Amino acid sequence: MKVGMIITQTDPETVFNALRLALYSLGQGDEVRIFLSGRGVEIDRIEDAKFDVRGLAQKVLDAGGEFLACGACLKLRNSEGSEVCPLSTLKDHYEIVRDSDRLVTV
Repeated sequence: MKVGMIITQTDPETVFNALRLALYSLGQGDEVRIFLSGRGVEIDRIEDAKFDVRGLAQKVLDAGGEFLACGACLKLRNSEGSEVCPLSTLKDHYEIVRDSDRLVTV
């Protein structure tokens, strides 16, 4: 199954739980693509003692998950992106929505 996720926020618990689902889905053999939009492009800056978002995001990458980040949203934040937030386009966002069997938004 192709799972698409759209993350638009930085609430540590919410993002952590979305990434837990992504990692579990990858473990089930699913393809997972995550698009970061709006505040979601700040995912690699989330710091919380209870929810290790950056560590879990790295586990998702290591398990074969793919992250894409809104280029316009990154530019608004004077960011060039990172491994977890690679610069991408509205076309990438569209393709995740179009091609996913299931779409999760948080």
